[in-house]
Parts: sequence; structure tokens; C-alpha cells
Amino acid sequence: MKILLIGATGMIGSRIAAEASARGHEVTAATRSGRTGITLDVTAPGRVAEAAAGHDAVVSAVSPPRDGSGPAAPLLAAYRSLLDGLRTADVRRLLVVGGAGSLRTASGQDRVDTPDFPAIYKAESLAQREVLRLLRADADDLDWTYVSPADEIAPGERTGTFQLGRDDLLTAEDGSSFISAEDYAVALVDELEKRDAIRGRITLAY
Repeated sequence: MKILLIGATGMIGSRIAAEASARGHEVTAATRSGRTGITLDVTAPGRVAEAAAGHDAVVSAVSPPRDGSGPAAPLLAAYRSLLDGLRTADVRRLLVVGGAGSLRTASGQDRVDTPDFPAIYKAESLAQREVLRLLRADADDLDWTYVSPADEIAPGERTGTFQLGRDDLLTAEDGSSFISAEDYAVALVDELEKRDAIRGRITLAY
């Protein structure tokens, strides 16, 4: 499978690249700087279309600005541009590296709306929730999947063993919710290959 991976150098993107390549997929890495792979400004739909053409799927690990400005508007603009570019290129399959804040907790609230959600991550998490809402509202013509991590994600080991779910926050027996970036990449590439959650969301945790 030919995959365009946008945001290929980040913590998660780099591990998705490694996992997909190890399984024999052909990965085109795209970054804003072009230091790895091709240079891609995701806010330019024409450039997205050009980069995506000829690929079987696009994986987006686009992150919002982290310069202290409001992240929601630029992240949504980037995803609207991305969707338009994919339509122009006639590439239907899209996997989005999403956030955990939109996952439903036992209280019925989204994780980002719970009192103990870390304030430092709140603005970005709210922005990521808006991306999921955008996909649900405006991307019925594309075969998208939004992949939420556990409440915590960090570099670790590739075990290949974890829980899978859809819209509810997953926890271990001790109440923790964690996944390694390596196993997140396993789950995302599994979904890319199996297509079990078209126009929906998956999540995973130990």
C-alpha cells in the first residue's frame, strides 16, 4: 500500500512510519520543513492534492500550533484544506492521529470536560475534538478513521497487546489509561489494513 504520512517526524508519526514500513508498505514522508521526505504545507489544498495523488491512503499526524495562540482555528483550517486536497486527488482513505480528550468517561462527560483534565493540554484537546466533529459532519464522502490514544501516550515498547474500543476511554484494572507510541502505531496500521472502523473512531489502551 502506498501511504502519504503527514507529520512523519513527530513522536507518533515517526513510529507510524517505522511500523508501516516494517510491514512492507511504501511510505511517503511529508513535513512542513521538508527535512524528512517531501515538503508539504497542509493549508494549501492544491499542494495536498499534488502530494496525495497516486497514494492509496493518507495518514495525518498534523498538530496545531504550540506557540501560545489558540489552536482550534488553525487546526480546523488545516483539516478543511486536507479534506479538499484529498477530494481533488481522489484519495478516499484517511487516518487521523487524534486526541483522547473527546473520549467519553464513566461520568458521561468527554475526558476534556472532566474537572481533573490537565489544563496545559486543554486547548489542544478541544481543538482535536473539533477535528473529530468536522469529520463526522463533513466527510461522509471519505473513508476516514480517527484514532484516539489512551489518556496518556509516551515512547515505550511495542507489545502488540492492548484493548481496543471506540468512543469510551479505556482503562486498566488499576484505573490507569496508557499506551505506548509504538503500540499506537500498531493499532493505526492494523486499522489501515483491516478497515474495521470506516467513518468512525477507535481508541486503545493497556
